[in-house]
Amino acid sequence: MKMGLIVETEWLAYELDDPDLRIFDCSVKLIPHPTKQYTAEPQLEAYRAGHIPRAAFIDVANDLSDKNSPLRFTAQSPDDFAAAMSRLGVGDTSKVVLYSTTTWYWAARVWWLLRANGFDNVALLDGSWKKWTAERRPVATGEEHYPPAEFIPKPRYGFFCTKDDVLAALQSQDTHVLNALTAEQHDGTGGTTFDRPGHITGSINVPAKDLVDPDTNLFLSPDAIRAKFEAAGVLERGKTIAYCGGGIAATGDAFGLALIGRGDVSIYDASLNEWGADPSLPMTTGR
Repeated sequence: MKMGLIVETEWLAYELDDPDLRIFDCSVKLIPHPTKQYTAEPQLEAYRAGHIPRAAFIDVANDLSDKNSPLRFTAQSPDDFAAAMSRLGVGDTSKVVLYSTTTWYWAARVWWLLRANGFDNVALLDGSWKKWTAERRPVATGEEHYPPAEFIPKPRYGFFCTKDDVLAALQSQDTHVLNALTAEQHDGTGGTTFDRPGHITGSINVPAKDLVDPDTNLFLSPDAIRAKFEAAGVLERGKTIAYCGGGIAATGDAFGLALIGRGDVSIYDASLNEWGADPSLPMTTGR
């Protein structure tokens, strides 16, 4: 069975015994740091203390990021990603469900990486851990693992782009450059900065965090999501390049666009980790 982009807690509870099901807790917490912006702490201990039964843990910052890159969270080569997924037990027949106990778009990052490598039978859990526990559904402790599988990558062109692509898009009439960070970060008035405050000059802003209800963690309705992107002008052009600080929140905006049927999105993976550190690249504060 091919899943949609999101699955409900009721469906997941019913499907828990499916041998092809692969559930992953993708939680990472960003802790502000005085000299290096933040530290990324995988929430393994929180996972051990409680998780959805049968769920394994993905350490996004370490298991699914290029260890040779000077930038945080850089996507791995297809072969390295395939090796990681194989170790995690994901193969051609798997049905993958992702959730996070922290910011929801850590799960979206794994969704994007899977799709970039040709794997589409992956969904996010609507309401995530918050809804699962609010409904008093079963909780497991300790660690769980799936048997190794064979993940065969089928890399797709255009899922990631470079700073040169962003510079070209800023001069284009058919592509918007979209910042997925908070409004305060976009304006340069608050939140974590990446060497310089503000946003890529000429980019527009739809914060990924605003695509879910903060009280329930449920995704907004497609109409409400569409309205946010329309209000920012994103839908006026056919293509979108999404960025953030390190390519995580950007995949949240990509997921939101997918929910309303807009799939022509590329992620500037280096994002402000690279752009902000290069004074020759234009940045702006305010709106």
